[in-house]
Amino acid sequence: MSARASSSFDAPRLALGHLPTPLEPLDRFSSYLGGPRIWIKRDDCTGLATGGNKTRKLEFLLGDALAKGCDTIITYGAVQSNHARQTAAACAKAGIRCHLVLSRSVQNTDPHYEHTGNVLLDDLLGAQITVVEPTDVEAAARALKSDLERQQRNVYEIPTGGSNEIGALGYVACAHEILTQARELGIEPRTIVVASSSGGTQAGLAVGLGGTSIELIGVNVSDRDESAITARVAALAHATRLRSSQTTAPLRIVLRHDFLGAGYGIPSAQTNEAIRTLARLEGILTDPVYSGKALAGLASMVRSGDLQPQGDAIFIHTGGTSVLSAYSG
Repeated sequence: MSARASSSFDAPRLALGHLPTPLEPLDRFSSYLGGPRIWIKRDDCTGLATGGNKTRKLEFLLGDALAKGCDTIITYGAVQSNHARQTAAACAKAGIRCHLVLSRSVQNTDPHYEHTGNVLLDDLLGAQITVVEPTDVEAAARALKSDLERQQRNVYEIPTGGSNEIGALGYVACAHEILTQARELGIEPRTIVVASSSGGTQAGLAVGLGGTSIELIGVNVSDRDESAITARVAALAHATRLRSSQTTAPLRIVLRHDFLGAGYGIPSAQTNEAIRTLARLEGILTDPVYSGKALAGLASMVRSGDLQPQGDAIFIHTGGTSVLSAYSG
């Protein structure tokens, strides 16, 4: 596999994505909301098994794994994990084994939930799948790693969401990409809105946008414990900044917690409305777990006046539409 041209920081990187992804206006959606002109960063178009934000992280994570001579990946997520699906695809492309430990962390009783959407794609991509209850993840992971090591496999573990200081480098690079595109398009974004869960995407963006006046707002889509997700993103941003040797400008970690609804993976009425509205006005699909909830948050912030009508705002589409069939209800 070939390496992508070097970033502004030194780290092994494996070329996986279709980059740069488009930055395009949502003029009909913007007019409908009546707020700032909204642009969408199409990270659903990264190209790896229907795309998504994890592809950027995996460029650095698999680059690191291959540099260390690893031949097997273990990673984690919910049953319908977008990260797991993209990791399976990245491993297929790189020619290394992939093991997914998936937990039933979403209360979804649809009989199709564990067999359609991302789970179907995980299987097509050749991943070995273990589905367990949330309380059994740690034990299942230990047993799996021990078994693989007995087989003389060189194992590389990737955390949930690919969210550590290596994976987050993908979104430091993405922030630089956005700033370049904004200059080329002649726009000066005031705000960037993105879904936040495991934290790597927001942390990397926070580092990459350091020193700019752009406000980055993460929409919490996973944690009832507001202080926990804020602390997680902040700690990861600091670790990523050390890893990337980026600017020492103060890190600003802003999270909105009022759009979580009933919990992770459970779409609210606001989420469903936002998904349908963007689809019918712009022909763009979003998912009910991440991008749809963040989009609902953005729409609410526009309507409440939290996002001023002057200037430009960017919504980062993190992908995940492959899960829609698992949410047919």
